[in-house]
Formats: sequence, C-alpha cells, structure tokens
Amino acid sequence: MDPIKRPTRYQDLADPQARPRYTGIPTFFRTPATESLADTDIGVIGVPYDGGVTNRSGTRHGPRAVRDQSSLLRRIHPTTLLAPFEVARVRDLGDCWIEQPFALEGALGEVAEFYHTIIGAGVVPLSVGGDHSISLPILRAVAAKRPVGMVHIDAHCDTGDDYLGSRFHHGAPFRRATEEGLLDPQRVIQIGIRGTTNDPDMWGFSMRSGMRVLLMDEFHDKGWQFAAEEARRIVGSGPTYLSYDIDSLDPSQAPGTGTPEAGGITALEAIRLLRALRSIDFVGGDLVEVAPPFDVGTITAFNGASILFEILCLLVESWQRRKPA
Repeated sequence: MDPIKRPTRYQDLADPQARPRYTGIPTFFRTPATESLADTDIGVIGVPYDGGVTNRSGTRHGPRAVRDQSSLLRRIHPTTLLAPFEVARVRDLGDCWIEQPFALEGALGEVAEFYHTIIGAGVVPLSVGGDHSISLPILRAVAAKRPVGMVHIDAHCDTGDDYLGSRFHHGAPFRRATEEGLLDPQRVIQIGIRGTTNDPDMWGFSMRSGMRVLLMDEFHDKGWQFAAEEARRIVGSGPTYLSYDIDSLDPSQAPGTGTPEAGGITALEAIRLLRALRSIDFVGGDLVEVAPPFDVGTITAFNGASILFEILCLLVESWQRRKPA
C-alpha cells in the first residue's frame, strides 16, 4: 500500500524511525507493529499485567508508557555503533493481554501459552511488564527444553514464598522457576539487592540454592565493572535470560515503581553494566515494574525505555552470533 505522505526533500524520512520523534503511532522504538511471527527475529512484547503485585499496583500501564518514551530513542547504539534494526527484524508484537486477569495462576498460564507460541516460531522475546510475576511464565517457554542461567538486576531477589495465600506473586518468580527446573541457580546472579525486610531469611533461598547475590553495598563499593565481571563468570557460556526490574534504579531516577528502595543504581551505572555484558549468550529478556501512576515527568518510563534499548542490542548481538553462517 502506498503511503499517503511521501518525503519530497529529505528522502531518509521514508524510514519512519528517521522522522521527527514526536510523530507517528507509538510502537516500541517505532518498529513495525505486527502479529505475524514469520517476519520477526526479535519480538518486543508488552505484558500489561499486575495481578501479582503485593503493594502499589499500576504496572499494567507500564508497556504503554515505555512504548511512548521509546520513541525518543534513535537507531544506532552510541558506543558499539550497532544498528539493531538493520541487523535483525525487530518487531512490536503488541501485547500479551490477559483474558482472565483476576485469576493469578490462570493469568500466568495464559502468558506461558503465548510465549510458547513465540518461542516455537524461533522468535527471541524481549518483554515489557507488568509486574515481575510475568517472568515465571516467560521462563516456562524460554527454558522449556533446558534450564537457563540468568542475570537479574533488581532491588529484590524475588525468591520469596507464600505471601497472603499466593506462591506466584511478583516477589517469588525465581524461586518457582528454580523449583520447576527452569533456572540453573548455579548460573544465576542477582545484582543490586537492598532494602529493609520483615524476615531475616528473606533471601535465604537464593543463597542456599547457589545463586550469587551481589548486594547493593558490594555493588557500590566495587562498581559496575566488577558486577559485570561477576555476571560473566557466573553465567558462563550457556544460554542466559536477562531480567531487569526498574526498581534496581535509585528512586530519584525511577520513582514510578511499586516497591522503591533507597540507595539504588544510577541510570548511568545500569547502562555501563549492561554494555559490559556483550559476551553473554542471551536468549531472552524483560524489563518490568514500571508503574506510570507513580512516575514523575515520565522519568521512570524514559529510563526504562533507555535500558530496554540496551537489552535489545544485547539480544540482537547474541541472536547474530547464534545465526547459522
């Protein structure tokens, strides 16, 4: 179908991603929106679900806010000069919307079914939540054939157990994933952990199972470069998932989240950390816990979109290395 408006002076504006960033219908990074998996290598997917939240809800609105802010991102990585949208067919696959959102375990089952379809088509998923409970059903698809390692950047380990009658809330996905054989805990690192608790053994499962828990104090003392070296050492060369909770950032840079914790990572440290993970074989990733109702000036959604671009570049490079010659 011919476009209604064609450029007459600046021919590079034939590419929608090159047009002024305030124009167009918002998609993730202004990529083509499609529900066809046949022409997709990397699928960016919203999961607007927050039925697993234990305190402040609102992350169901996260994907839409991050989509909008991702329009501010450009096409080429500033340090690697990677042009991810030229290397791989990156598509906005829309939302994994939930048909029965009031039943937590059923909703997570819907997410898993959706992602089994994605993985079955050979598409690498990059997801935007939604609360952190969505990582469990995504891992059920990504790790269906073998356990994976994980780089997990967060203020919380999310390896809790029963809370107010549920074992599937956003504070427990990685305990469940380990119990289900989806994660190899010896190949899991959790970076930026901090905050007060009501239970002195709150993160005991992570430590007893063999996960490397890099507390925020250690991150602050030793720096992002040390954290990246630890991540590469722990996950090794095997398939690895990347899960990024926006509450890992300090609340001054990410106020729009449900469970903020003082004294977090800066946006610059997060970006430097992610850029230092380029050698890892990432097979999927997610950005979760952006809650627009608590945001200030869209700073959380914007920082989330910026981090999402870094994760996208990691996935594209990993996909490119795995692609048959």
